[in-house]
This record gives sequence, C-alpha cells and structure tokens, in this order.
Amino acid sequence: MNQSEIEKMKPRSYMTDAERDELRAGGLSENGICCAESEAADKAGDGETAWAWLACAELPAHSLAFLKKRHGSQFIRDMGFQTKNADEAYGSNWLDR
Repeated sequence: MNQSEIEKMKPRSYMTDAERDELRAGGLSENGICCAESEAADKAGDGETAWAWLACAELPAHSLAFLKKRHGSQFIRDMGFQTKNADEAYGSNWLDR
C-alpha cells in the first residue's frame, strides 16, 4: 500500500494539517498524533471516530487490558485495535481469557 492509500483508510480528521504539523514539529510521534486525533474527534462529539482514531494507535498492554475489562474482548476485535503489545505481555490468548 502506498502512503495515499493508507491516508484514505484513516478515520475522518477533526484537526487541520497545520495542527498536526505543529504536533509533529514538537516531537509527537504518529502514535501520539492518532491519540490527538481521537481527542479532537471526541471534543467534536464524534465518539465513533474518536474510537477509530484510538484504534489506529499502538496502545500499551495495560491500556488494552483496561479496554478489555471496560468494553470486552469483542469490542477490541470489532474496533480493530492493535494488540501486539498485549499479546507480548499477556500471551496470545489474553483476549479469550
């Protein structure tokens, strides 16, 4: 996939290019940009897009464990969260336990 195809797959943005560029210039990683996008969508009242942006981020294992406890395993699967960190920390079957 090329960069433009990847960009098309991302959720709707509530941030301007200038806002994202400013965050990047300040040292924020792409992971952090996804979290900032999630926060901007939440502030705009678009909870579905906020979750979609959060799912684009590579969250730490403990955050995924909290989401599992709060929303259940199926929510994590349905939203497409990246589970690599939790798989490494808790074992590949952590969502099913």
